[in-house]
Amino acid sequence: MDFEKYYSDRQKLINNFLEKRMQKKGISRVDEAMAYSLFAGGKRIRPILLMATADAVGGNGYNFLPVAAGLEMIHTYSLIHDDLPCMDDDDYRRGKYTNHKVFGEAMALLAGDGLLTLAFEVMLEQKNVPPEVLVEVVREVAMCAGNFGMVGGQALDLDAEGKQISEAELRKLHSGKTGAMFIAAVRGGAHLAGATNDQLLALTHFADLLGLAFQIPDDILDVEGDPAEMGKSAGSDEKKHKSTYVSLYTLAGAKALAEKTVAEALECLDSFGEKAEPLRRITKMMCGRKS
Repeated sequence: MDFEKYYSDRQKLINNFLEKRMQKKGISRVDEAMAYSLFAGGKRIRPILLMATADAVGGNGYNFLPVAAGLEMIHTYSLIHDDLPCMDDDDYRRGKYTNHKVFGEAMALLAGDGLLTLAFEVMLEQKNVPPEVLVEVVREVAMCAGNFGMVGGQALDLDAEGKQISEAELRKLHSGKTGAMFIAAVRGGAHLAGATNDQLLALTHFADLLGLAFQIPDDILDVEGDPAEMGKSAGSDEKKHKSTYVSLYTLAGAKALAEKTVAEALECLDSFGEKAEPLRRITKMMCGRKS
């Protein structure tokens, strides 16, 4: 398959949908701050994961753009808040000034809030899906984004600063902070496309491993990544005395664990045949990235 075209086509679809949807303005300049980060050059991995999962179970991912776009809005809100001085205090994201450096802390906070709430409005605009299925998808997204998932993981991350934590604690932290929204994307695509229970089980295991396989390279890049390619500074984990897979396993050990985890994730897709090839390629792309 021509994976580059597959991915590029879906990126364009998502970007076009987001651009059109963001033309519907609210009542204040918070819209400008929301759009600034939403169109700051993201890869759109989570919405494309949803679409590729729908394809893998015999559906058509093109049909689920509202839910897919909602995931990107949630992801963007989390980045805006993550960059705030009270959190990671980062000045750059994707090679550009972070939201609060352009609009101020208060407006950045509101931009994140705006994207989070708009995400659920947009997801519920999804058509041609049984209402009970859409409600379940949105419920799972909310759970994965909240205190049982991403927000809970971020809180664990804050509590872990300056501490040496165990491998199990680190896994729990990143399963929430990073992995939960991958599970939301994959399970969302599976539900929307009518996956069987067995398919849903296999894909959930895949998504859980994918979250780990994504996080380990992130820790590695913080040590040896090129700031010019990453669009942000390296070495922040060490400066903040954060436990990472590199600090627990060494750089070589973290790389070996990443390879093992990727292999296990790909095994979960064996039963889906050729239809899951986009998911396989996305997994390899995510885990071999330089930024």
